[in-house]
Formats: sequence, structure tokens, C-alpha cells
Amino acid sequence: MTTSTTLTVEAHEGILSLPIPPQKIVPHDYPSVPTRSIELQRISGGGTLENHCDNQTDPTTEQSNIPPRDSVFDQKQTLWKPYMNRFRVIGCCLTGFANGMNDSAPGALISSIETHYGIGYGTVSTIFICNALGFIAAATFVNGLATRIGRGKTLIISESLLILAYTILAITPPFPVVALSFFISGIGMAINLAISQVFCASLANNTAIIGVYQGAYGIGGVVSPLIATLMISNGWIWSRFYILELGLASFNLFFASWSFWNYEKECEIALPAPTSDENISRQHSSKNLGRRWKSFKTLLKNKPTLLGSAFIFVYQGAEVAISGWIISFLVQFRHSDPSKVGYVTSGFWGGITLGRFTLSFLAHRIGERTFVLIATFGALILELTIWFIPSIPGASVFVALSGFLLGPIYPCAVHVLQKLIQPEMLISSLSVIGSLGSSGGAVAPFVTGILAQSVGTFVLHPVCIGLFVAMGVSWWVLPRVEKRDE
Repeated sequence: MTTSTTLTVEAHEGILSLPIPPQKIVPHDYPSVPTRSIELQRISGGGTLENHCDNQTDPTTEQSNIPPRDSVFDQKQTLWKPYMNRFRVIGCCLTGFANGMNDSAPGALISSIETHYGIGYGTVSTIFICNALGFIAAATFVNGLATRIGRGKTLIISESLLILAYTILAITPPFPVVALSFFISGIGMAINLAISQVFCASLANNTAIIGVYQGAYGIGGVVSPLIATLMISNGWIWSRFYILELGLASFNLFFASWSFWNYEKECEIALPAPTSDENISRQHSSKNLGRRWKSFKTLLKNKPTLLGSAFIFVYQGAEVAISGWIISFLVQFRHSDPSKVGYVTSGFWGGITLGRFTLSFLAHRIGERTFVLIATFGALILELTIWFIPSIPGASVFVALSGFLLGPIYPCAVHVLQKLIQPEMLISSLSVIGSLGSSGGAVAPFVTGILAQSVGTFVLHPVCIGLFVAMGVSWWVLPRVEKRDE
């Protein structure tokens, strides 16, 4: 029996095109936004920081089940294509490095700030809550700002705010102005954090790129206490440290904004020309604030988003509380010299950085969910050891080990959450998790400072133990990843 095949040749505008044979579709495990989800989100009016250059397809080809002319199933941007992406990743890492320096510096500077202004733990801890308020304030407008004026101009605003904050801090103003400066720096950091994290998550092979970005943050956390301690031990006033941050912010103002300046134009070139229906949808969605608000409320009702925000909130709360108050604890209860124990904070951030680069592979082998529970329990045991064993060298080692276990938790959490959150909500959900979660890095140190004012800095340990328990509970109740049939 012989089967005949008829070949049909169609002519469109003078160009001969042959039917495209079925191609083998290779599934990709990119934990980011699929093609159709971004198109649905773009048309539905969700104003998010999504990467419109990723996986865009022409709706007409989807309806006719014919692949696009380039026959590319996965057109995600990569580190190398377009060319400017390599500089954008570098720019993100530089802003992350500066943010890491900012977050870890107070641990080495708090004692000097208290002495300089003659204030107690409760008062000085207001710098943390002001920083948190800056993050929360930025979460309300960073998304719309970047969508309206572009990421390059938004980064100019971000770094300009940081330059303003660090300039004020460098001239040693009255303490209320210091607190206000931390509020301003919180806004600036939250803006570049949202843009950097969303951009890195939108690229192909994003797990490795996010790891590099977070590694740069960790390196900043390592070097900052060392520099601050060295400056203080040589008689420098605490505020002069922020001259370094001012220089970094000034460089990032030009480099980061330059790298993202034509980002939206590249997206327009990469996308096919929109149809009239698409133009109508875009105009309608840009004016329909009610629809955007409804989308935002839907996001806040999403269980993985809420639990993910709670988990990152307590995780970063424990992380920054240890970094910010461990030296004060060693000075008050272990009678250490403040000019000689600044390295303890650097050891903690060094452990975080090393853990992210070394334990991530182990976490993937045994499963991210299981690893997070084990690491959280291990950090809790180490916290108890630091509390009850009166040894400065021992405390230094155990603090570093605690950071080593805590380091991979954030990348593991992002990896799991990307599988739980619906694709069309992924980017906006990560933005909410990053903004609200990061505020935990200010609330927990603030609460620690208020309690330390009354009972002493040993309260750091019960606070962190409570945060570790909350981490375990929020992670345990997180929904399980459903296996999907391909």
C-alpha cells in the first residue's frame, strides 16, 4: 500500500513559503515566565516590571498553529544576547555590591554612632525602621515608575537618592537627619533591587545569574565591616565610611543607567509590530487603573506569594539582626573591644557568600525544600550555642557557620517559589516578595534594638530563634510543587 503526500506551496506577497514540518519540541526548565503568560499579562493590563523581550510570539501564528517565521521556540534573552545584557548584569552586580555594603555596615558602626550622639540601643535602632519604611514606600510606585519612564531613568532616580542619602551621612548631621537619610537610602536601594532582581530572573539560565547577583551582595557584606572597623580603629569618625558608598553610588549612577538606557527600545525592536487590536488593548490597559488594582489584589491573595513574602521577611530579619547586633552583644556581654571584633560581622557575611557558592549544589541534590528545613534547624542550634557558650573565638566561628547555612536559603526559596507561582504572576510576585520581604531586614533589627534598650543585647538570640522557628513554619506550610505532565 502506497501513501502519497501532497505538497502545497502558497504565495504571499511574492514570497514562496513551504509548510514548516513538525519539529521536536525540547522541554526547557527555565524557572521564569513562559511565552504565552507574558502576552496574557501584557494584554490584561498588569503593569509589572516584566521583560517584554522574553518569549514573545505573534498571536496570529498561535491561532493557526504555525510557528513564527524564525521557527524559534525559546527566544529568551541571555547574558550575551543582546550585547548590552552583559553590561546590565555587571551593573546589577555593582548595585548589589553597594547594597550589601550598606546593609552590613551598621553592625560595625552602631557602637560608634551611640557614643558619638550619646544615645541608647532603642534610639539608634530607628535607622533600621526608617530603612524599612523606605522599602515599603518604594514598593508602592517603583513598578509604575519603571513602566512609565523606563529602567534607565528609574535607575538614575534610584542612585540619585542614594547619593543624596550618603552625602548627608558623610557630613555627620544630627541624629534625626541620620534616620531620615536611612529612609531615603531605603527607597533608593528598593528601586535598584526591584529592577536588578527582576531583570536577572528574566534571563535564560537565571539561576546562575541570580546566584552571581546575590554573591556580589554577599561580597559587599564581607568587605564593609572590615573597612568600617579599620577606619574606626584608626580614629576615623563613623560617618566617613559613607564617603565610600557615595563614590559607589556616583559610579552606578552613570554605569547602571547607561547599561539600561535603551532597554525598552531593544524590546520594541525584538517584538513583532503590534496589530490594531493589540494597540487598542495597550491603550485600554494603560488607562484602566481599576483593572490594575484588581490584578494587584489578586496577587496579594495568592498563597505562595503571601507565604513567600512572610518567609523572606523573617529570613532577612534574622540575617540583618545578626549582622547588626552581634558585635554589640559581644561588647556588652563578652566584654570585647569594639575596634577588634568588627571582623565577626565580616565572617558572617563571608559564610553567607561561601554558602551560596558551595551549598547550592548540595541543596539541589537533596531537594531545596528539605535543605531549607535542615539549614534553618542548624542555624537555630548554632544560635543557641553562641548564646550559652561564653567564648569570643567560639562565637566568631559559630556566627560564620550560621551564615554558611543561611546563605543558600534565599536562592533555594526563589527556585521553589518560581515553580509554585502562576507564570503570568511570576515577575510581579517576585517584586512583591522582594520589596515586602526585604523590609524584614529592618523591622527585626529595630525590634531587637528596642528590646535591647530594656533588657540588654542578649535579646538578639531569642529574637533570632523565634525568627528561625517562623521560617520553618512558613516554609513547612508552603504548598508542594505539583508535577506537570509535559
